[in-house]
Amino acid sequence: MAEAELQTFTSIMDALVRISSNMKSMEQELHCPVCDEMVKQPVLLPCQHSVCLLCAAEVLVQRGYPPPDLPPEPNSPASTPNTRSPRQARRPAPRTPDRLERVLRTACGTYPGRRRRDVAPPPMLFPCPSCQQDVELGERGLTECLRNLTLERIVERYRHTVSLGSVAIMCGFCKAPQSLEATKGCADCKSNFCNECFKLYHPWGTPRAQHEHILPTNNFRPKVLACTEHEQERLLFYCRNCQKLLCPLCKLRRVHHGHKVLPIAQAYQALKDKITKEINYILANQETVQGQITQLESVITQMEVNSAVAQEQLTQCIRELGAALSERQGALALALEGTRTRRGEALSAQVSERRGLLEHAGLMAYTQELLKETDPPCFVQAARVTHNRLVKAIENLQCFSLSADPSFRHFQLDASKELKLISSLEFIRAPLAPVIDTQKTLAYDQLFLCWRLPQDSAPAWHFSVEYQRRTGVVGATWGGTRSSNAAVAWQRLDEVGGTSAVVDRLEMDSVYILRVRGCNKAGFGEYSEEVYLHTPPAPVLSFSLDSRWGLHADRLALGKGQTYARSVPGLSLLQAADRALTSCHLTSDLLVADLAVTQGRHYWACSVEPGSYLVKVGVGQEAKLQEWFHLPQDMASPRCDPDSGHDSGAEDGQDSPPFCFLTMGMGKILLPKGHGQGQSQGQGQSQGHSQTHGAVNSLHSTHSNPASPHTAPLPPRLGVCLDFDKGRVTFYDAHSLRVLWEGHVDCSAPVCPAFCFIGGGALQLQDLVANRSVEEPPPRRVTIQSRATNLGK
Repeated sequence: MAEAELQTFTSIMDALVRISSNMKSMEQELHCPVCDEMVKQPVLLPCQHSVCLLCAAEVLVQRGYPPPDLPPEPNSPASTPNTRSPRQARRPAPRTPDRLERVLRTACGTYPGRRRRDVAPPPMLFPCPSCQQDVELGERGLTECLRNLTLERIVERYRHTVSLGSVAIMCGFCKAPQSLEATKGCADCKSNFCNECFKLYHPWGTPRAQHEHILPTNNFRPKVLACTEHEQERLLFYCRNCQKLLCPLCKLRRVHHGHKVLPIAQAYQALKDKITKEINYILANQETVQGQITQLESVITQMEVNSAVAQEQLTQCIRELGAALSERQGALALALEGTRTRRGEALSAQVSERRGLLEHAGLMAYTQELLKETDPPCFVQAARVTHNRLVKAIENLQCFSLSADPSFRHFQLDASKELKLISSLEFIRAPLAPVIDTQKTLAYDQLFLCWRLPQDSAPAWHFSVEYQRRTGVVGATWGGTRSSNAAVAWQRLDEVGGTSAVVDRLEMDSVYILRVRGCNKAGFGEYSEEVYLHTPPAPVLSFSLDSRWGLHADRLALGKGQTYARSVPGLSLLQAADRALTSCHLTSDLLVADLAVTQGRHYWACSVEPGSYLVKVGVGQEAKLQEWFHLPQDMASPRCDPDSGHDSGAEDGQDSPPFCFLTMGMGKILLPKGHGQGQSQGQGQSQGHSQTHGAVNSLHSTHSNPASPHTAPLPPRLGVCLDFDKGRVTFYDAHSLRVLWEGHVDCSAPVCPAFCFIGGGALQLQDLVANRSVEEPPPRRVTIQSRATNLGK
């Protein structure tokens, strides 16, 4: 029995020690971010952070706001037994007669008949030290902030736990010589009692017996939260949009109209369930937390070592700079000394020469002795050199100039640039996040990614391109929700030299996510925004425009590589228009691909110039196209509409037409009635070309086919997918791979891509990514080749 009692006592003491240690470990969570002490009367700011009421008032006063009206301290003399006897019943505050007035003020925003203020006062801003932002408190300032009673209770329990065995709270009703330690506190009386006094002042059968007793405390709080604007109104609702507690009167305000307002019990249970799940998840991953702590500690140790190495490298670099400066100083000083020596020697020689011109020295004395010679031949022989010297001396005397510049203006050292460089000397930085060029980035036969660095970014030695393929249901991964089983590992292209890269070996009809980051001596920089690219629904078909037949040289011109075509009026059309007074007959010019499709699915894309008059893009049987071109029908007849296939004579049967076109012009595209967007959902086509993360539209078209033809804006690039085996052709917006229209075509014979021009227009086939250089040359004008053979004449 003794052993069982000892074991029970030991377990109780261990639990108490564990509870005490847990309470002590959370002390930092109970500190005020302003005074860094235990919070006293904490108020909840609109940003959901808590600060002491007095600290918040001091901060507002320091910012120039008027001193707020603070409520009295909970343990003020007005609520202590020294000035009020607990025997006196605490009468509830009477209902104010202006309740109707408060209701009208809540609903109307002002008193009936009162004139609104012309100018609203500026909002009161409080600098929250926790979120480092200015929080708007409203017109009433701290009065609108609710007290955080939950935090006060936690602080009270913390103080009670850590202060066991220290100074006790004494009963406020025992006599002074025999004061006992308080064991209970009354939340209604706001006083502390011992057991005997509590029984004395709370007798059974009286209203005082229903008072709420709490632990002894020196800081009594209100029992429930009340509305700060409507006194005596309890907070019974919670607005999820505003994230604020509401009383029944606040709920009537217009500002909460249309908001999702929940009863406080429902909001309490929902938030409590969420927090319980979150804390259970954290508690279930304690090993992960401990492993991360160990990793962080090792990182801190490694950081200290790396810091010491970096400090040594900094000292060595500065030392090398000093040595280089000293060496350069010696070289410049040596050059200065050499110049000084040469100029000194030149000036000294000039001084000696001038001294020779004095009366009794040098050349003058020698000349005077020479003049004493009386023998003419000897004089002439000896005086010739002296005469030349005298002539030169006279010239130098008349045009005196220094033989060397005494100033050293050219030897002033301009170190302003170097000083500026030294003052701006900083540690190298990693490159900033690159910016993806969504205009050039595309997915065709391969993925082509183009980017640039911001102007204020450090240079990058090379780049790293990462990409991954999204699997599963595409629509579930677009829209911001990420699924762990829908993503595969990132693949990487290392040490990309330029600002563009090509990714090959792709899967058709798949979404790829790409990102890029730069690298230099400082390491890798930040990643760019993720870009979503959707590969074509079928393998890309590469072809050129065929100029062997059906090409009018005076109306059609092909560009270099025969991937560009332009239609011009031509001389014959201009002459016909000049003779006509009311109308002009427009001719149609046909272009086909230089190859035909006999099986499988194929995809290609092209872009039509927005200013084109009328251009038709589609597919058709080569034989039928030649027949239609060489034997043109009445274009006004409904049987000759190439979009509907009625010119094939199959309007009364169920056969597919021999060709299928979409008509576009003047920045619009005509979407005929019939098959369309609704039947293409089975193919799983989706949007997603060059869309950044978080800004992706819906992937599937959900609306049904239009009952009648309608127009839509011309997309920058038009995609065409031909399924030869099913006899189906689908037109896409090649930029987003959104299905525009779907039709059928007779594939009993080889089918080839076809293009038709009516009036002026231009068309460009999409170049293969594999054919372009990674580093694109600067854009240049397209060279038009007008040499073509007209076989239709």
